Amino acid sequence: WLHEQELEGDADVCLLRRVLDINGRSRGFINGRSATLQQMREAGEHLLDIHGQHAHQSLLRPDAQRDLLDGYAGLEREAAALGELFREWQTLHRRRMQLEQNAEAVTAERELLLFQRRELETLNFSVQGWSELQAEHARLSHAASLLETAQFGVEVLSEADTACLAQLHALIARVRAGLEFDAALQDMLSMLESAQNELQEAVYALRHYQQRLDSDPQQLREQEQRMADIVDAARKYRVAPEQLPEALQRIVARLDELGGDADLAALAQQENSAREKYLAAGKKLSASRKKAAGKLSREITEAMQALAMQGGSFAVALTELDEGNMHGLEAVEFQVATNPGTPLRGLAKVASGGELSRISLAIQVAASQVAIVPTLIFDEVDSGIGGRVAEIVGQLLKRLGQRHQVMCVTHLPQVAAMADAQWQVSKSTRDGATLSTIRVLKQGERVEEIARMLGGVKITDTTRKHAAEMLGMDA
Repeated sequence: WLHEQELEGDADVCLLRRVLDINGRSRGFINGRSATLQQMREAGEHLLDIHGQHAHQSLLRPDAQRDLLDGYAGLEREAAALGELFREWQTLHRRRMQLEQNAEAVTAERELLLFQRRELETLNFSVQGWSELQAEHARLSHAASLLETAQFGVEVLSEADTACLAQLHALIARVRAGLEFDAALQDMLSMLESAQNELQEAVYALRHYQQRLDSDPQQLREQEQRMADIVDAARKYRVAPEQLPEALQRIVARLDELGGDADLAALAQQENSAREKYLAAGKKLSASRKKAAGKLSREITEAMQALAMQGGSFAVALTELDEGNMHGLEAVEFQVATNPGTPLRGLAKVASGGELSRISLAIQVAASQVAIVPTLIFDEVDSGIGGRVAEIVGQLLKRLGQRHQVMCVTHLPQVAAMADAQWQVSKSTRDGATLSTIRVLKQGERVEEIARMLGGVKITDTTRKHAAEMLGMDA
């Protein structure tokens, strides 16, 4: 819990602190970190349990009673596994119900998606093909202009009366003749001859281009229709043409999610299989709980008899549920009859604080191997008892202290003498205000305090001796 709440501190240490200012406002801290009142309360529930009149006790909660029974029987792992099986079953159940409830809408959506998938698959669009189509369309749509440009180039270079090649040929002839008189013209001649060759190649290329260029109007119309289909589809699906493949992928993915009638049947089969697994595990857990419930009931009833509740009885009632839940096929309730002839009632309905405290003690002792919380605080466990029973209460508390930290508020010397350590709570008046003081007692002081609890106001040597003997019993 501390890890989940990000309130972890030093190992094996958990420090809760609450500060009240002069205006009555309070602040809570857990391991030095600021904490809300709710977090303080939850932390306290994990750390200690108060057994006494007017206290909210965890054993009154149905979930705590069920957990205690499972812990007593060593069924925690089985109970956790059953909860997981229940969650798996319910997840499949909700999915099937949702699919059935939305069957009409799902069918309509599936039909639309199937149509859209066929439409896009028939379009057979690809990003590369789209780029090539645009380039080819641009060429065909300007074919006449391109042919005119090529023809103009041929005429200028080669076919006109004043064609460049003819004039260049004449110039080359004159320069070549001039070489006889000036060798410096050789470089110029080489450049002119090179230009002549380049221009001749250009003429060949322009004529080849004229032959290759196709100005087929039918092909142009087909390309324009293809482009119109693509643009219309992109507009319909609200994407750019280049994103049409992604739109198709989304449609296919959604179809996979919706599935079909076969998926619904398979889902129903999976749900039924999960339910059968849950019921089988639930019945097995129920049988183990029933066996443990009888044994726990007998042990707690015996403890109640020793705690001055003669004729009282305790039972763990397992009530079958109409519908199982994540905790099992039955509800667990602790029931008690405090007097002979009285009917068993739920533990939460027991009116007497003293009886409830002693019953809780009996339950905790019987199931002491289950550490629901590490610290137990008992108040009013000595209500209405004394003598031998008080000594038994002390022994039970000491036995419980072997597995938990036990703190007990008591007025009985028989109970106090069993403790490993003893604190004295006293009240005094100072300046008109009542002060409460608590302090730990040393061994000698314990003798005096036990003697006071035995003998009242006047303490005699006899009571001191008796107190020492009682403390010696615990040595």
